Amino acid sequence: MPRFAANLTIGFTEYPVLERFERAARIGFTHVEMLFPFHYDVDEIERELRRNQLELVLFDTDPGDWNAGERGYLCHPARMDRFQESIREAIDLAKRLGTRRLNALAGLVPEGVTFEEAKQVAIENLRRAAPLAERADVILMSEGLNRFDVPGYFLTSSKLGFELVDAVGSPNVRYQYDAYHMQLMEGNLINTLRANMAKIGHIQIADVPGRHQPGTGEINFPNLFRAIDEAGYSGYIGCEYTPTDGTEASYDAWLPREQRGNR
Repeated sequence: MPRFAANLTIGFTEYPVLERFERAARIGFTHVEMLFPFHYDVDEIERELRRNQLELVLFDTDPGDWNAGERGYLCHPARMDRFQESIREAIDLAKRLGTRRLNALAGLVPEGVTFEEAKQVAIENLRRAAPLAERADVILMSEGLNRFDVPGYFLTSSKLGFELVDAVGSPNVRYQYDAYHMQLMEGNLINTLRANMAKIGHIQIADVPGRHQPGTGEINFPNLFRAIDEAGYSGYIGCEYTPTDGTEASYDAWLPREQRGNR
């Protein structure tokens, strides 16, 4: 069985953000992930991680003005300097929090910019950021999202994600594979994972439709988990789903407590 990390942004929303660390630890998790820790008091996040003996395995870099609709700027020609700055900021925070994986949101294709232009900007940004990731010993990724939830998003397929990884050619630049988004966009989850595991730095899950916990939709998660194990994946699987009837109850429905912790 793979190792799992509780997502503290989409899950545990019944509780204030800083209470979610303890809640995850109480139900057996030793590893967690979240979107943007810098939106909160970083001193308190660091304290909660230590107090609850949790490892933060992943967080997202600055996406820009989220409320204004920005979803990152990896592919934005006019925001290349800001992208590099955001990576340096995230690496500094990752060192402090003990995080080894960072997700840089790819962003929307800007008006007036062709897809190919956006792709070349993304490659150049990742090439420039790769030495920073290598020196810091972190894995820098960008996640593919589905175009139904995020219209106009640049990175919407695993094929493109793997092309970016190949073009950069750094062991510290990989693709973040989210089974929910990729089931909506392309399916073929198991074959894709088997063929490309060396290019994948982190995996996330939610069922389709609805983005709820495993067992509520169409994905055969026992088969998926078995394939992930057989492919030699050694990282964590982030449980980035919206619980249907409370977070704790959602985990009880599919993930036994003894499979939640990994010391």
